[in-house]
Amino acid sequence: MIDLPNFSVMTMGLDYWRKSVCPPIQEPRLLAHVRQIGFKDVKELRHPPLNDQEKDDLKDVKSYTGVPVQIFPRWMRCTKCNLLAPYDIGLFKMKPNQFRPELTRIEHDGCGGDVVPIRFLVACKCGHIDDFPWRWFVHGGATGCQKTMFFRQHGAALQPDNMWIECECGKKISMATAFGAAGKKSLPLCRGHHPHLGYGEDSYDTEPCQEQLRTIILGATNSWFPSTVSTLAIPTRKNELAQEVADNWSVLKDIANKQMLDFAMTMWQNMGQLPELLEHTSEEIWAAIEEERKPKNEKEPEDIKTPEWNELISENPKNEFPKFQCRKGTVPHGFEGKIAKVRLLDRLRKVNALLGFTRIEARDDFAEDKSKVKLAPLCKDSPDWVPACEVFGEGIFLQFNEEALAAWEKIAAVKKRADDLHKVYTLFRKTRGVDEHPEEGFPGARFFLLHTLAHLLIREFSLECGYNAASLQERIYSRAGDKPMAGILIYTAAMDSDGTLGGLVAMGEPDRLGPVLKKALARAKTCSSDPLCSEHIFKADGSLHGAACHACTFAAETSCETGNKYLDRAFVVPTYAVADVAFFGNEETE
Repeated sequence: MIDLPNFSVMTMGLDYWRKSVCPPIQEPRLLAHVRQIGFKDVKELRHPPLNDQEKDDLKDVKSYTGVPVQIFPRWMRCTKCNLLAPYDIGLFKMKPNQFRPELTRIEHDGCGGDVVPIRFLVACKCGHIDDFPWRWFVHGGATGCQKTMFFRQHGAALQPDNMWIECECGKKISMATAFGAAGKKSLPLCRGHHPHLGYGEDSYDTEPCQEQLRTIILGATNSWFPSTVSTLAIPTRKNELAQEVADNWSVLKDIANKQMLDFAMTMWQNMGQLPELLEHTSEEIWAAIEEERKPKNEKEPEDIKTPEWNELISENPKNEFPKFQCRKGTVPHGFEGKIAKVRLLDRLRKVNALLGFTRIEARDDFAEDKSKVKLAPLCKDSPDWVPACEVFGEGIFLQFNEEALAAWEKIAAVKKRADDLHKVYTLFRKTRGVDEHPEEGFPGARFFLLHTLAHLLIREFSLECGYNAASLQERIYSRAGDKPMAGILIYTAAMDSDGTLGGLVAMGEPDRLGPVLKKALARAKTCSSDPLCSEHIFKADGSLHGAACHACTFAAETSCETGNKYLDRAFVVPTYAVADVAFFGNEETE
């Protein structure tokens, strides 16, 4: 849902998008992973709708290329007479402004007052959302009365206790009864509606939803949790040209001979497409196409991050590819026993794909057992493409010493604190309906350490080199067992110039990285919310973290992979309350 200046809209499903204006994104590894995890019909990743160029002619239909939306919520309130009614019964009229679209508003025909969306909605854990059932709510479950209703507010404070719904039949009720335990009694069961799929019969689930509706506020963060997968574009071919051919294989695979290639190259040049390929001769490109046609024994990776990890820790990092340029860095003095390798990525490309979304609870809260939370669909049928985006940036990668990390994990105090967190994690999943093996999927102390340090470095980098903290992101590589991983990648991946300035890579030089690490660790020892922050008690109410809060560790939603869960400063440095589980001692922070 998107709040516009004068009303609110909901993005429509993929059935309503113009696929012809959604350019394809070439990332075979991510596409294969999307198909592997259950989306077998997906054949393409595509950008959201894009214009070739800015259009000044407002009568040109191409000027209005974009993502389709519709008004939601449908129930609205007149700010002049407090009338509460649906948008589509004829009482309200849209007042468009062609030259200033942001000034478009809705007006009440009866009194001329401005109309605004009502701020209350209902949703359920199965991904459904709907207009608040106002008539049901006011009349105690009856819907026969069709008299006019009004939304009244008494008092200055914007609290549910001061908001009342009144019907001309004499019934009235406070909005305070729409929340909590009272809300369960005053609201009906969910009817399985997906407004983004339209308002026809096919916008309702075929099987009835028996979840209890919950009142939410328009714009609340729990109204939409995206479920995404992402990958770094890493080289899989022997040279730059072979990689470009592989990346654009969906375009090149149908070129049957060199004459067709010559014609296609002329078209690409005229349309400004595939500029990297046009740097080579047609003979070179045709030879690369022929080589790509040969069968290859490519095994499916264990997960999406394993090939990235193998490339990042390689003794001979690849630095000649336009979308992936990695070079060796130097471990800063004093950290040789804890950090094994430093890699500086002068250029990287990240691709994100949206698979669906949830409401009320994030799907990632269920770790490996994500089937317990049903994804709301992006379209009515199984999609043959999903929206994606690609961003370019730079980054710093740190690989940690596996021997030191394994020895730290065996310390009794570390195991005790990890066990306490694991118990809370298990209870957290039980309260959310995971009855079978709720203890599975716990990331372990290793992940807490790496994740927390990544957040600390994001904060420190933003202070040291002027980056907006929201433009820095993390990618955690954590796995114990036979094929361990222990590393963090801090990178920029912004659509603006933040991703290409080179300032972050410059911070990876040993004379700068060392001081930044020491400052980050020293700053983490104390928090402005101490002693409360360091004495934080693990709870199963959603706070799956230890000594961490907004004042010291939490990052922007766009920066964190797990929604600010699995964080604990005590695993990184000694804190006010816990001093015996830190991976970094006083010698690294002074």
